[in-house]
Amino acid sequence: MEQYKKDFTHFMLECNALKFGDFTLKSGRRSPFFMNAGAYVTGGQLTKLAEYYARAIHDNFGLDFDVLFGPAYKGIPLAVATAMAIHQLYGKEVRYCSNRKEVKDHGDTGILLGSKLQDGDRVIMIEDVTTSGKSMEETVPIVRSQADVEICGLIVSLNRCERGKSEISALSEIQQLYGFKTAAIVTMHEVTQILQEEDRLDGELLQRISDYYAQYGAVES
Repeated sequence: MEQYKKDFTHFMLECNALKFGDFTLKSGRRSPFFMNAGAYVTGGQLTKLAEYYARAIHDNFGLDFDVLFGPAYKGIPLAVATAMAIHQLYGKEVRYCSNRKEVKDHGDTGILLGSKLQDGDRVIMIEDVTTSGKSMEETVPIVRSQADVEICGLIVSLNRCERGKSEISALSEIQQLYGFKTAAIVTMHEVTQILQEEDRLDGELLQRISDYYAQYGAVES
């Protein structure tokens, strides 16, 4: 397994972005783990997080794109910080863009923040985590309604490896439904493997994770 996956797993835990316990998700599922990108709150944490995203984007999609789009709200700082990291690491200028929850009718009007989308733009979507795929149902139509753009892919930090509306994973469903590639810095199966090898998960928690995937795990990961 690549070292950066282990490093990122440790980073999530150090920042309390990845927690283990008993959580009710937005989807209604009760999960023994929870990932919250809102826990990255300092300049140093965001800088490091953005570097992980930038490298994952480079490795999975290359740099032949124009815009990083981060859905409101958590996607906004992710898009901003990662655009900066891409410039810092690779010397590539990309624009950032995000949506508002409500259309603004004065000043900087419209539903978008940051760069306006233009016909021909190649867009990478960036999110923290995708569980059911619902956020993309809301976001993809907004992006495609603003200009004639090509969405090249979606990058998330953690692939929870659980089914969406069907038996396959939410990320795979998004790829099939919208026709663009999806990728993650690390998968939850990899996280579990890493922490198990380091004896950082007790037997009771491992059993609850196993039971969760028996109920909600995707056919393929």
